[in-house]
Amino acid sequence: MRRSARRARHVLVMLSFVVFVLLPSTGSGVYLWGVAADQYVSKVGFTVRREDTSSPIEILGGLTSLSGASSSDTDVLYEFIQSQKLVSDMDRDIGLRRIWSRPDRDPVFALDPEASIEDMVDYWNSMVRLSYGTGSGLLEIEVRAFTAEDATLIAETLFAKSSDMINELSAIAREDAIRYAREELDAALERLKQARETVTRFRNANQLITPELDLQSQAGLLSTLQTQQAETIIEIDLLRDSVRQGDPRLEQAQRRLDVIEARIAAERQKLGVNGSGTGDRPFADIVGEYERLVVDREFAERAYLSALAAYDSALAEARRKSRYLAAYMEPTRAETPEYPKRPTLLFLISLFLFLAWSILVLVGYAIKDRR
Repeated sequence: MRRSARRARHVLVMLSFVVFVLLPSTGSGVYLWGVAADQYVSKVGFTVRREDTSSPIEILGGLTSLSGASSSDTDVLYEFIQSQKLVSDMDRDIGLRRIWSRPDRDPVFALDPEASIEDMVDYWNSMVRLSYGTGSGLLEIEVRAFTAEDATLIAETLFAKSSDMINELSAIAREDAIRYAREELDAALERLKQARETVTRFRNANQLITPELDLQSQAGLLSTLQTQQAETIIEIDLLRDSVRQGDPRLEQAQRRLDVIEARIAAERQKLGVNGSGTGDRPFADIVGEYERLVVDREFAERAYLSALAAYDSALAEARRKSRYLAAYMEPTRAETPEYPKRPTLLFLISLFLFLAWSILVLVGYAIKDRR
């Protein structure tokens, strides 16, 4: 009785092996070799290069860096290749749904023609494999499709889209640098215009061109009057020693001295030396205000020249520096299919089924022995 029960248990184990391992493995093999469509591979490899064409002076000074890889741009490109926008754009341009859903009899490896964009992005990440060397900045892409022509077409379109994206980033960077420099130049130019207009209005309001020249002229006139005043005083002193009081020559010299002193007082008031001056504004205050306006104008001129130099430098930098996508491996065209890896897949499926079956059998024996 015990022997027959043990024999029945062995038969059940073998039957379960056939049902859970042998039949699914056989069915998987039939599907892989009889139904699954061949997949061809196209590879493309590229990196983002940054060219800095320096001026002859920088080259002579040894300060130039002719070219180099930009890892940050490659990081951006790595994320861009996995983005939904790229998948959507490529589907619109070359019809990814049509290409990847072409084998109608292969529902496992082919894309559902009615798949949503999210499902399409997931399928994209399984059919487009990226290999990125962080230190070197090299990006290698493996593209799979069900025909060699479609795989090459996807790889070529992917490279073109990536190149357009890098060119757009480079153009945006150049436009930003030039725009900022142009805004600073426009602000400096407007400031210079206002400073010059302020000086012109000041000259018109005070009816003068250069206060320094007027000040020198007034100072020269005052000096001449003071010299004449001294000469007249000496002349009066000499006449007092030689003529009597009331002599017409003495009275004429005295009147001349009074006129000279009155003129000196008037000129001093104009200069602001004594009193508030004519026109309610001392000439010294006018000169001081004019000098302040001139200083503001000169500062605005220097700021404008600096902004103009920065703008010219930004234009030169925009012409000298550029980023581009350099392909070290052009999109390849396959002659034989590489996927699906049928022996590897069949081995993994069989191994997984065998391990699962073994665990179930061991659990069953453990439960049976516990009873």
